[in-house]
Amino acid sequence: MENQTSEIIKIAVVGPESTGKSTMSAYLAAHYNTIWVPEYARGYCEKLTEPPTWQDEINMFYGQVALEAELLPKANKLLICDTTFITVKIWSEYVFGKSPQEVLDELPKHPYDLYLLLNIDLPWEEDPLRDFPNMREHFMEVWEKELQELNARYVIISGIGPERYESAVAAVEEFV
Repeated sequence: MENQTSEIIKIAVVGPESTGKSTMSAYLAAHYNTIWVPEYARGYCEKLTEPPTWQDEINMFYGQVALEAELLPKANKLLICDTTFITVKIWSEYVFGKSPQEVLDELPKHPYDLYLLLNIDLPWEEDPLRDFPNMREHFMEVWEKELQELNARYVIISGIGPERYESAVAAVEEFV
């Protein structure tokens, strides 16, 4: 029997590039015996042959929202989300100077119970979909500002290896 979706606690794992969001999401999902929502934009961008356009950003927004809605009923008390569509807002504002109106309209209507903001204390790992190795501090500040503007409950997760995972679990345990 599937859980009532209104009873599911939504935890978003967010942060700048190369902070271990996908790895952390998978870890937390396994730890709590639940599922996690992968980052829709990663799969989308892997198929692109040119840099994402404005329409691509809008498509990624809708894709992330749909993927989360699809997986929410399958969660076991917690739904772990590998990033959120706030990423579309952040990238669109940086690349295009503005964010799609759809994203701005939905942000206040699409809250998460807890955000785990992964710190930039991990070494940068090259990846064809990562663009800004020298702007991690900037994007960390942007993420923190975005979460503050949403009045979101968030915890900054730092550390290397097991320490990072233990910090994330401790933050979740304190919340739930």
